[in-house]
Amino acid sequence: MNWVKLDLFHLGLSAKKHYIFRATKWNKDFENIIRKPIYSETYDEIGTIIDIFGPIQMPFISIKPKSEPKTEFESYNKFYVKVR
Repeated sequence: MNWVKLDLFHLGLSAKKHYIFRATKWNKDFENIIRKPIYSETYDEIGTIIDIFGPIQMPFISIKPKSEPKTEFESYNKFYVKVR
């Protein structure tokens, strides 16, 4: 398995208490990350990627938090996903 780095911008929480992020860089190969766990820079599990939607160049990403969602993230974040 390989680690893939995602550069994301935090937008807020959805009505379902999912984190909503916007990708600042996107590679079409990343589309297979749905339903995969996502980790912080320190490799703490944040949650699970539920959906990728919006424009192809810079899509939005919905993440279901692993625990009670926190309301603050730094503006730009680096996250990691394990892929085959």
